[in-house]
Amino acid sequence: MEKRTMPYLALGGVYDDEDVQAVTKVVAAAARTGGDFFPLPEESEFQETFARHEGAQKAVAVNSAGTALDLCMMALGIGPGDEVITTPLTFVCSATTAMARGARVVLADIDPSTLTIDPGSVEERITGRTKAVIPVHFAGLSCDCGRFEGIARKHGIAVIYDAAHAVCTRFRGTPVGGYGTASCYSFQSNKNMTTLGEGGAVTTNDPEFAETVRQMKTFGFVYGKPTRVVRIGFNYRMTKPQLAAGISQLRKIDRIIARKRENFMAMNRALDGIDEIVPAPGLSEDHGALMHVVRLDTDRVSFTRDTLTAHLKDEWGVGTVWHYPPVWSWEVMTDAGYGPGGCPGAEKACAQVFSLPVFASTTEDDISYIAHALGESIAALR
Repeated sequence: MEKRTMPYLALGGVYDDEDVQAVTKVVAAAARTGGDFFPLPEESEFQETFARHEGAQKAVAVNSAGTALDLCMMALGIGPGDEVITTPLTFVCSATTAMARGARVVLADIDPSTLTIDPGSVEERITGRTKAVIPVHFAGLSCDCGRFEGIARKHGIAVIYDAAHAVCTRFRGTPVGGYGTASCYSFQSNKNMTTLGEGGAVTTNDPEFAETVRQMKTFGFVYGKPTRVVRIGFNYRMTKPQLAAGISQLRKIDRIIARKRENFMAMNRALDGIDEIVPAPGLSEDHGALMHVVRLDTDRVSFTRDTLTAHLKDEWGVGTVWHYPPVWSWEVMTDAGYGPGGCPGAEKACAQVFSLPVFASTTEDDISYIAHALGESIAALR
């Protein structure tokens, strides 16, 4: 098979002329005499549309998933002496947003069959100081929302879902945005839906919680005559061009995800027979299809994931990304005393997982090439 270059794309979503026109329209209007970038009628439209799409009563647009998590921690009053439980297999801000409030982060293990946080492991770690749990919908696959809803009721603690990977994700046929106290979404560049590089949203079925988040993301304002500042707040708003892009992106996100799901399933089929590769878990109509995450079965081979992915890139031009290094491995976490131990499933998975370059634009021929490159690389390293 003729070799080629298959990079891991930085832009995960699909931009086209509709998005360009939507953004150009608001920029052109602002550039006219007397124009500006306020007020933001696009904000209400985007929030209402996104809430409906993700199965929630309310959505609050913010400038990233990290700030969404930060706002939720503040809205819950998380502080020193509190504990917040999350997974080691996630991006670091799932933990550091709780640490920023002075809370102690407790890491619970994953279910190796899904790569999502294990509710049983979470429940084992709940103490009288536990104030919240941050489960992560990983790579587009929902965690077990049913069990986490039960844990929240039983123990009286908040569940804030890290839904950065979860636009279009469903749990047993229901969009995940209405579960828990709130869910925190990302529209950063490598997501399936992206708002000019950064962006995020908080969804919730609690109007009071939504209003608290809204106030805090806008300097603590309550608008009126006069406008009041009723709490300490920040400027975590999304811009008018970003909101215009978000509205445009929402019009096509379902067909983009449908295409990606097809490609993800085709990739899994192409990998059938490569026994050393554990396929991406949970692929179905409920999967948000963000990242095609597979694992190298290190019990079957004498080489590491790192060696395999280097060979794929150097010899076959196939780019991959490790999603993710374990949370405890980041310097900010090791400096705070975190390290391996207590989460053997996550520790093993973090040394095995890698994401293949499968996107909405990926062709059948691309999929065949990636699978061929994987098989040949494993054979060469065996």
